[in-house]
Amino acid sequence: MDTNRREFLVSTVAAAAVAAVASRSGAEHPTTSATASTLMFYQKPAAHWMEALPVGNGRLGAMVFGGVETERLQLNDDTLWSGPPQRDWNNPEARQHLPEIRRLLLKEHNYPAADELTRQMQGPYNESYQPLGNLYLNFAEPAGADLYRRELNLATGVVTITYKANGVAFVRTIFSSAPAGVLVIRLTCDRPAGLTFTAMLDSRLRVNSTASGTDEIVLRGKAPVHVEPSYQVHAVDPVVYDNALGKGMHFEALVKVIATGGATTTNADSLSVKGANAVTLLLATGTGYKGFGKAPDATAEEISALCRQQINAAASTPFASLLQSHVADHQQLFGRVSLNLETAEASLRPTDERLLMVREQEEPELAALYFQFARYLLIASSRPGTQPANLQGIWNQDVRPPWSANWTLNINAQMNYWLAEPAGLGDCHAPLFDLISHLSVTGVPTAQVYYGLNGWTAHHNTDLWAQAPPVGEGFGDPTWANWPMGGAWLCQHLWQHHEFSQDNAWLRHTAYPLMKGCAQFMLGWLIPAGDKLVTAPSVSPENHFIGFNGKPIAVSIASTMDMAIIRDLLTNCIAAATILNEDLEFRKKLEEARSRLLSFQTGKYGQLQEWSEDFTEATPGLGHVSHLFPVYPGQQITPQESPALARAAGVSLDRRIQHGAGDAAWPCAWYVCLWARLGEGEKAHQRVLSMLRKSATPNLFNGDYKLFQIDGNLGVAAGIAEMLLQSHGGIIRFLPALPAAWSQGALTGFRARGGVEVHLEWKAGKAISATLLPHTEVELHLQAPRRQEISAIRAAGKAVQFSPVDGGTVSVMVKTGQRYQVSFSG
Repeated sequence: MDTNRREFLVSTVAAAAVAAVASRSGAEHPTTSATASTLMFYQKPAAHWMEALPVGNGRLGAMVFGGVETERLQLNDDTLWSGPPQRDWNNPEARQHLPEIRRLLLKEHNYPAADELTRQMQGPYNESYQPLGNLYLNFAEPAGADLYRRELNLATGVVTITYKANGVAFVRTIFSSAPAGVLVIRLTCDRPAGLTFTAMLDSRLRVNSTASGTDEIVLRGKAPVHVEPSYQVHAVDPVVYDNALGKGMHFEALVKVIATGGATTTNADSLSVKGANAVTLLLATGTGYKGFGKAPDATAEEISALCRQQINAAASTPFASLLQSHVADHQQLFGRVSLNLETAEASLRPTDERLLMVREQEEPELAALYFQFARYLLIASSRPGTQPANLQGIWNQDVRPPWSANWTLNINAQMNYWLAEPAGLGDCHAPLFDLISHLSVTGVPTAQVYYGLNGWTAHHNTDLWAQAPPVGEGFGDPTWANWPMGGAWLCQHLWQHHEFSQDNAWLRHTAYPLMKGCAQFMLGWLIPAGDKLVTAPSVSPENHFIGFNGKPIAVSIASTMDMAIIRDLLTNCIAAATILNEDLEFRKKLEEARSRLLSFQTGKYGQLQEWSEDFTEATPGLGHVSHLFPVYPGQQITPQESPALARAAGVSLDRRIQHGAGDAAWPCAWYVCLWARLGEGEKAHQRVLSMLRKSATPNLFNGDYKLFQIDGNLGVAAGIAEMLLQSHGGIIRFLPALPAAWSQGALTGFRARGGVEVHLEWKAGKAISATLLPHTEVELHLQAPRRQEISAIRAAGKAVQFSPVDGGTVSVMVKTGQRYQVSFSG
């Protein structure tokens, strides 16, 4: 046994012994059933926010640092935002510029002039997600600690910190409970009267922290009325508080201490525990947000009453019951899916060491851990009834967070949810559907004021208040600001949920009305150019082309992404209306419009063209590949159905990479998904490795020590799912982009379109067996991995008849409640 492995085993066993000792002394330590793909652990506290471990119940989040002398828990509530709910953000002068912009584009092809004028159709910037505060626990233990271990068990949703100081074993157990609605911190040790500490609350916002009685502290404050985006670096007054009118959201954090033994006292703004045997701290938060369209905000008194109700209910429940209900609730979601790749010796090491080692050598199980961590993050930041996961999920410590930590609709918000359906988390998709519903309300006046059209639209940014118009205040770059396609892209998620769930009632009452309203806007937004329908003004998000004046230009006619998103929306609306047997005349309008949409084109490099003209990109190495939407997350271009266009898409992607794009951060995640859809397993795998080597911080967040974006985490997980199982285009494909490095593995609980749960095992790069659990009666088309064939399908021990179909697939009828075993040859 080598020295490093011996040291690791010694430290692991010793840390487990600390936990066991503490458990025997009365600490309720959660059962650890984690594997190398579901356990993150470290042998030192977090020194930085990007090393801390996240917990969350969808609404209430915390970053746990695990310090020995001082524990810091940085706190967030997903409804704490700047800004008031009542605000008219539509620009009434915007619409008057539209005819001239279209004349400049369609008649004169004067793109520079149109580009400048388009800026006059912008409105104010949206608001920013805010940090609530921090809870500090200052302990009496000395700075030094032995046998230190800090872990996050993804399977239980619990952070545990164990160490030994002065011969005393200490254990902290921390989780954010969805059933109880509170953050729970349990402190235990194996020496009677061994716990002494002081608790304090603070915030970067304007707050007042006070003690309440002998066992509580409370933080009360007000959020700013407006926060300028962080990229507005020259803003004179970037954080605005309204002292005169009292606008801005009230918020509160209430902490209650329940100690066994010892003495609990308070002074002006802190709480002290001395000589306790065990302590439970309960933390509740509340904000003034009452819900979309509900105004005015809740008062400080109403918020306090809500926090008090939550604390009292939790305080009447034993800690063991709080833990048990939390774990059961969390596992009901997390436990649906497993993924195991080849386990190497490196998988036994601390997570930060595994990250360092993967720079030199592949560790497949680290990719499985990254996948499961993404599922954990979505569960922790997006539950039914909460807000959707924003750019940072729910974890943010900055008053001016990167890009306002809002919902950026030109890919980032959507990327957050690409994994939801295939990774068994359709429930967690629900908050995004709520946001779409809100935008369908605010987007109606935006459609009318800006464009004079019916239906609804949304642009590239939105916030808690569902702001729908283009932001920028006349100074924003049109390539991101003037893009009315955000709502149409979001509608893809409505249809996708139906594809996976087959819930026709939900389609009828929720999804289709939202999709129809957006399609009504798009029918009006399209204008004729010859015998084709185009969009004008149009941008390819975040990219510019070189104009005839030699300068970067954003605005032109009918970008590829515009055409692809509209084609996607119209196609899905037609399918939905057909299923529901509704709107025959409307369907005909959609079909006629779809038939006239400008087609995809190939450019001078053999690439998929990004614009309707074969312009030269101003930034060939831009991370955004907006024109590849029809490959993924769309399904209009596939190697099977449109091989020439698929090759052109591959050329586009290669060109971006050759010019330096897609090597890290969220664009790299998108590239994993794209290469997987194109069947390029090795290229997809290289992007996964790049994310782990260049974008993963010690706590596995996507970013660096200055910037965190959760979409990279969640997007890579979607890409990993696509590498192993695909179901677009009516075909379930097994291992469609399996790289050689993942030659052995197993997955359970993945979902496929058609309402099918899939389990799959493979060895030596070959599928061994698959199990299908259909939730509806449906005809499935199945495709074996390359160089393999489906040899048999059995249910209840009997052979099931299947038929060959073109392209090497087979067709089989399946019934609800049956379990189908698929065997492979080759």
